Amino acid sequence: MRRHDAVAVTGLGVRCAAGATTGALWDTLLRARPTASLHAFDGEGGVGGHGALVHVACPLPGFDPGSHLTAKEIRRTDRSVQLAVCAAADAVRDAGGLDAPPLRRAVITGTGYGGVVTQESGIGHPTALYAPRLMHNAGAYWISARHDITGPSFTISTACASGTHAVGEALHMIRAGGADVVVAGGHESPLTPTTALAFGRAGAMVTGCDDPAGASRPFDAGRRGFVLAEAAAFLVLERLDAARARGARIHAVLSGYGRTSDAHHLTAPHPDGAGARACMELALADAGRPAAAVTHVNAHGTGTDLNDVAEARAINAVFGTAAVPVTAPKSVTGHALGAAGALEAVIAVLSVREGLAPPTANLTHLDPRCELDVITAEPRKLPDGPVISNSFAFGGHNACVVFDSPYG
Repeated sequence: MRRHDAVAVTGLGVRCAAGATTGALWDTLLRARPTASLHAFDGEGGVGGHGALVHVACPLPGFDPGSHLTAKEIRRTDRSVQLAVCAAADAVRDAGGLDAPPLRRAVITGTGYGGVVTQESGIGHPTALYAPRLMHNAGAYWISARHDITGPSFTISTACASGTHAVGEALHMIRAGGADVVVAGGHESPLTPTTALAFGRAGAMVTGCDDPAGASRPFDAGRRGFVLAEAAAFLVLERLDAARARGARIHAVLSGYGRTSDAHHLTAPHPDGAGARACMELALADAGRPAAAVTHVNAHGTGTDLNDVAEARAINAVFGTAAVPVTAPKSVTGHALGAAGALEAVIAVLSVREGLAPPTANLTHLDPRCELDVITAEPRKLPDGPVISNSFAFGGHNACVVFDSPYG
């Protein structure tokens, strides 16, 4: 690995159905305990009333934004931003603060849908706070203001690849000298009737399901789509030499990043996974690591038919058929859209740090078209080596990041 190009991960923070801390998230993942539940999107048993099309989701239980926001700030922010502020604050605290002058600090957020809760609730009667609550970049503002970040502050919106793009672009920014420390991640709170109904009618989400725990089934022959989730996840990234000089705890290093576009179809991946394959290859080349060195793939694994098959083909093309262990965390966490890649980047970091890959839940019959070594039942011990995390989105946006041990 090109150690001089690696960037330290010194802080982690999450808010999701699987845990409001990284410790709780990791425990839930290791137990392969799905977090989906029956969810009344409109208060009447689903979208459109009892027995509606979509009535399963992964909401964050008992979320209290008051732990990090004042009552006035809560009124001024969408729920997705509230999740972002809390997760980012935890990441900054975990890092021991942002050890750089304000102008050398940066924040990059990713979100696919922005203030969609505000959008739906404000239709027909918008208030003066409607526009600032709706903005995709509101999370970047609030994190900047909270942590005195006066360097670059912006938002990436590439659907379900948004969070991974945010983390990867932070790597490039630090390498290029644009910042010394970056708070990077994603946030999404899309549990609204319109969002659920739209994805349900498109055939992308699980519908008509009375078994929430078994609803999300990536790579399983019986999969029926993804389960919608809300989440926020952030990483504090800084120059490796600076992190070592200040004696920071380094969870892992971010060593590689790739991004491509399928340029094939608005909502369907290229059938042979060409864009995903190229993205993984670019990320590994950027890290200076051969495919044979990779110990684990954190798959995008949505549980949708076309995406799972295309990703499986891409993984096999890069690493060989069933040659590398694969995990699909969305079987546990659900799919948090623009936040998913950042959440799974955190999971990949934990896998590197702990030397374990969590199992995939709900995989009982592997789809024969997905010839993968998918980890099930129990966590698998990993040898030292890089872990790659994948995100592939509507719009053909692909993003992959590579994490490795700081001691390798």
